[in-house]
Amino acid sequence: MKFLRALLGKRKGKYLDKMTKHTMKKAFLILFLLLVAQIGAYAQFSELAKTPPMGWNSWNAFGLEINSKIVKSVADSMVSKGMAAVGYDYIIIDDGWQIGRDANGKIIADSTRFPEGIKFLADYVHSKGLKFGIYTCCGTKTCGGRPGSYGYEVLDAKTYAEWGVDFIKEDWCFTDGLDAHVRYKIMSDAIRASGRQMLLSLCEWGKSNPWEWAKGVGAMWRTTNDIQDCFDCVRNWGGMGWVQILEKNVNLASYAGPGHWNDPDMLEVGNRALSTVECRSHFAMWCMLAAPLIAGNNISTMNDVIKSILTAPEIIAIDQDPLGIQGTRIRNESGLQVWQKPLSDGSVAVALFNSTKTLAPMEVSLDEIGFKKGAKSSVRDLWNRKELKAIKTTFKTNVEPHGVVIIKIKGKNTSL
Repeated sequence: MKFLRALLGKRKGKYLDKMTKHTMKKAFLILFLLLVAQIGAYAQFSELAKTPPMGWNSWNAFGLEINSKIVKSVADSMVSKGMAAVGYDYIIIDDGWQIGRDANGKIIADSTRFPEGIKFLADYVHSKGLKFGIYTCCGTKTCGGRPGSYGYEVLDAKTYAEWGVDFIKEDWCFTDGLDAHVRYKIMSDAIRASGRQMLLSLCEWGKSNPWEWAKGVGAMWRTTNDIQDCFDCVRNWGGMGWVQILEKNVNLASYAGPGHWNDPDMLEVGNRALSTVECRSHFAMWCMLAAPLIAGNNISTMNDVIKSILTAPEIIAIDQDPLGIQGTRIRNESGLQVWQKPLSDGSVAVALFNSTKTLAPMEVSLDEIGFKKGAKSSVRDLWNRKELKAIKTTFKTNVEPHGVVIIKIKGKNTSL
């Protein structure tokens, strides 16, 4: 109550004495500075990730078997195969590049795998008009048993800045007894102190509900355990197929937006186990989630079919829409799922996803997505990039097993 009275500028019916006023001014100044610092922290990552980040990460295709030759080849292919032209710009080395620390604690790259050093590689990636990312871990070791950043955050962030790093993925292995809120904030602060803008990607697998607290700490945060190269599997240790991961993200839409994104993990499009239909569905649903689009295949050897999926311009536009709304599921009937995602041009992207094993008729009505029935509404097929017959009530189609039909509907808003 005394604090409330102080805020009102009075105490026991009298104006504040000089001492109280001085104390109040100091308190408000401290609060103001803390607020400015928090806004500044958020602004940095917001500027780096106004739309979901796009790029490539080495882990899904190569695991710990990564080297500079692979990275340079992927960077070359990102440009020559048109991925850079549609928005993919980060080349991220995952676990396996580091081997130890020198006498001063500075992280050392594996000279056998990266003989020219990491700065050389970052410069090479930059020369292609791309950005360079690197991996570390909050714990004493990385998930692959390499040196982690625990206790070295300031030095590591400074080192990465000197090397020209643009993106840091920070994992959560060997962290028993540690607090994710604390450890990620330490790295976040170290990045700002480094003097270089570097995007921080939190990867603690959704254990501490980072969507509730990590806005401003990083630009994106993992929501689940690691994705697996499968449609709907669950591993003993917790790894999941992309359908299970999709399910885990159903209720998280309110936490995503420009500068702060839910991350359902890297794409498995183009790896071994998924069919072409499943790859197409996987990619489309990640775009409906406004997820970071981080390719996880071998870009250098991918075929034209996979290339056409990863570079589909009108599907990518759904993901990169500046409104930044994560799609939501409006219906799920025995595995037949209907999702919607409002877009900045007033239209709504709709995904009709058939997770079953049989061909199924599916539909979406105008009133389900906020448009008036009876008013003529345009429909565009985003995979085939063509206009379909306009509708006045309901869009109907057949969807193949494990397939998705993704359209954009523009009609008369019910609020008008």
